Amino acid sequence: MNPVISKIENEISRVIASAGNDRLLVTVSGGADSVAMLVALNRLKSDVVAAHCNFHLRGEESDRDQHFVENLCARLGVEKKIIHFDVEAYRKANGGSIEMACRELRYEWFYKLKDDLKCGRILTAHHADDNIETMLLNMMRGCGLEGAKGMVADNGIIMRPMLKLHRTEIETYLRTLGQDWIVDSTNLDAEPDRNFIRLEVLPLLEKRFPGVAQRLSRTQQNLQEAFNIYDSWRNE
Repeated sequence: MNPVISKIENEISRVIASAGNDRLLVTVSGGADSVAMLVALNRLKSDVVAAHCNFHLRGEESDRDQHFVENLCARLGVEKKIIHFDVEAYRKANGGSIEMACRELRYEWFYKLKDDLKCGRILTAHHADDNIETMLLNMMRGCGLEGAKGMVADNGIIMRPMLKLHRTEIETYLRTLGQDWIVDSTNLDAEPDRNFIRLEVLPLLEKRFPGVAQRLSRTQQNLQEAFNIYDSWRNE
């Protein structure tokens, strides 16, 4: 097997092993990360249901995303669940930013689907670069050890099987399989803080310090180990 394919699928298989034979709810936006996760799980013969949210915030592009996911699931033979949200109506009733409203809406639905469909975990496609961005954002705002360590691969409900994989590896995996994906145009806007880190800060650091993403990932793993020791001591 191609080494790129082996690496991605072996890592995903390693992480989801803790879920046993449970059914898995896989969140799929249509972007490279979630498409790779769904395709890999399908190739691994996992019992999955795909969940896609249409927030109707980007006009025709939002509908394009939905149709892409529907067609992908049909080709893979994967059961799918689609939901439509009125984000502005939710904000009027509850306040908060668009980003926070979308997060609250989707996770409320994911938790409900998990219970309704009797799934063991909710799988998200966060990867190593997402985790680095989270760490840097938390540090810019001021944080302690817990904020710097970033996300964990499995908290008992949410599972992130690609957290040790980088974006370039994931896209190479898809290209190797001949699988396309879609690009959310808002991800190309450097104005939001996370996008600024992704599009400007990290490329600049990579130019000055080649391989910086891998080293930051190792730092996070060290911080995670330190946090686990601290957390164990704190709870004694």
